[in-house]
Amino acid sequence: MTAGLFLDASDPWVDWSWLSSHVPTVLADLQQHVVLTVIAVVGGLVIALPLGVAAHRLTPVRLSSLGAFGVFYTIPSLALFALLVPYTGITEVTAEIALIGYNVLILLRNVIVGLDEVPADVLDAADGMGYRPRARLLQVELPLALPAIIAGVRVATVSTIGIVTIAWVIGVGGLGELILQGYIESFHTPLVVGSVLCVALALLADVSLATARRKAVPWARTA
Repeated sequence: MTAGLFLDASDPWVDWSWLSSHVPTVLADLQQHVVLTVIAVVGGLVIALPLGVAAHRLTPVRLSSLGAFGVFYTIPSLALFALLVPYTGITEVTAEIALIGYNVLILLRNVIVGLDEVPADVLDAADGMGYRPRARLLQVELPLALPAIIAGVRVATVSTIGIVTIAWVIGVGGLGELILQGYIESFHTPLVVGSVLCVALALLADVSLATARRKAVPWARTA
């Protein structure tokens, strides 16, 4: 039997000489991974916020939007990339369409839940103080829904960081490119470096968002 990826004793887990000579490549892949993730999460939030407000108020919008994006979410990422490539090409646009679509469902659910959980007596008090619907939404409802929304952003961010690694199939995989290189070449170092950085990035993002949540909504229970 030929030596597999983890059976070659001559290949250390990390070849420091390779790593030192490929720092620019690693940093470029890391930067691409971060950019793809940020665009996908922000793009998903831009769609999910107004859609979530509409879904909170209108049952038909709630049912149709959750149903549509729920179906979208069930499509495997590799299959979705394959479906999009004929129309959008092998570009970052293809990756972002898929990533944003996945994020919308996660964020939409949390926006709806956050708005649904705003106490009725708080809304009555706001109405009694003369708040117009738009002002009540921006100054009362959304701030109180913020804990749930940020929780959704945390889940979407960590999920996206993982899914981006699969985008290597269309040449924009960020750290996934390193993981793929290590697998194809049966070379531990890029595989280990790509995997460790991906996990570290997810942990850093989650901790950062958790910290931001505590500072932005100190009255909410820590998740």
